[in-house]
Amino acid sequence: MYNGKLVRLRAYEKNDLEIARKFVNDPEVKKYLIPGIPFPLRVDDEEKWYNSLNPFGRGEYSFAIERIEDGKYIGGCGINKVDWKNSVAEVGIFLGKPYWNKGYGTDAMRVLVNFIFNEMNINKVKLEVFSFNERAIRSYEKVGFKIEGALRGRYLEMVNIIM
Repeated sequence: MYNGKLVRLRAYEKNDLEIARKFVNDPEVKKYLIPGIPFPLRVDDEEKWYNSLNPFGRGEYSFAIERIEDGKYIGGCGINKVDWKNSVAEVGIFLGKPYWNKGYGTDAMRVLVNFIFNEMNINKVKLEVFSFNERAIRSYEKVGFKIEGALRGRYLEMVNIIM
């Protein structure tokens, strides 16, 4: 477990899956996560994803986000891809809508980035975010991400670089 001021990053547990699926299937949450048709995630899809988690795997790590105050599951974040040769990790995050605008996402991302730099010895963290997701962009900037490039009409690519 990795603690921030408001949240803790921990391994996913099977009992997180139903609430995670409800969060991700919320149309307002989904519009910020994936392009295209927001087809609902099925129970089987969530279970396949959970069963594929491997902490000894290829550099992909998923963390459940829980509030420190009560241990309540509020979302997830993780490392989606690692380029070990160039020392770059790509990350992502989502929170259930009831937990937006309370500092949880910023705290979780700060904990995740610290984990990547300090535990994995990675030099660059990047993420992609839709340009219309201004709330997330502000949060990422608080953590230290800078906009490095944009694909017109799709999303921004933001990166956090440590020298």
